[in-house]
Amino acid sequence: MSFVKSSPHSMTYGNIRLFAGTASMELAQEVADILGIGLCGRDIIEFTNENLFVKLHASVRGQDCYVIQTTSSPVHRNLMELLILIQTLRLDSAGRITAVFPYMCYGRSDRKDQPRVPITAKLVTDMIEIAGADRYMTMDLHAEQIQGFFSIPGDVLSGYHILKPYLASKLPEMQNPVVLTVDLGFAKGGRRYAQSLNLPLNFIEKRRIDNKENTEAMAVIGDINGHDVILVDDEIDTGGSMAQAIQVAKLNGARDVYVAFVHPLLTKNAIERLAAEPVKEFITTNTVPIPKDRQALFGGRLTVLTIGPLLAEVIKRANEGTSVGAMFNE
Repeated sequence: MSFVKSSPHSMTYGNIRLFAGTASMELAQEVADILGIGLCGRDIIEFTNENLFVKLHASVRGQDCYVIQTTSSPVHRNLMELLILIQTLRLDSAGRITAVFPYMCYGRSDRKDQPRVPITAKLVTDMIEIAGADRYMTMDLHAEQIQGFFSIPGDVLSGYHILKPYLASKLPEMQNPVVLTVDLGFAKGGRRYAQSLNLPLNFIEKRRIDNKENTEAMAVIGDINGHDVILVDDEIDTGGSMAQAIQVAKLNGARDVYVAFVHPLLTKNAIERLAAEPVKEFITTNTVPIPKDRQALFGGRLTVLTIGPLLAEVIKRANEGTSVGAMFNE
């Protein structure tokens, strides 16, 4: 990525105003520090009836506003915070509002794959637009087609640009490394890592066995016997699929296993489940915050890479009206 210096004369939409939801306070503060500005004050109050109330500390009339709020657990609290913050800014006559949600909830509900089911990802995008967002920023949507659910412009960033340089720095200490995807659904993402790292690509065939969270990992497509393995995926939820993938990799002769993923949802007992597996290192990002006490359960094997500099640079470029794709030579 090539970063450009800010120009005080290139702002198109007024001054940057950063707002943080309660789910992304640390990340938002990091972005503010990088940009050299402060977080804007706001009150978020939950009444006894669980209704939320938002009040801004100062006017944002004509300003370029960014709401940073991930929509991980508690999903509905965090999503409503995002929507109410956006509407509050709209009603205060903000010049432009960008919803910055590093992780998008309901991303798996992206199509009608059986009768009598909703497409909830579309509902979420509609709510963000109706609340008043002019633009959006997010990281690694579970399905690329979700971009088509929005009728407003946006930037879908990739954790690949955070994970890939770190993985490249680890290659000298690995023996005969290969990339392995948890399932065929992440084949395109896996190919991107394999090509950029100049490594062979292998797959695990996996079948879902019900409408819940149970899957059945099958066989490895490719040769990983005697190789260090970099297992890649977009997110880890309950950890069941990844735990199966680790076990299948070891059964097929993998040496050290490295697990790299963008969104650390890590619900239920996912951390305990994964920490029990023979993994050399877990590598992820802070699109979803992991409490320090939960991080400690990995026993020093967890590396969390920050997306703060990436978000800060994209926000700056969006404010200045300069190319985001140029950061990645696109």
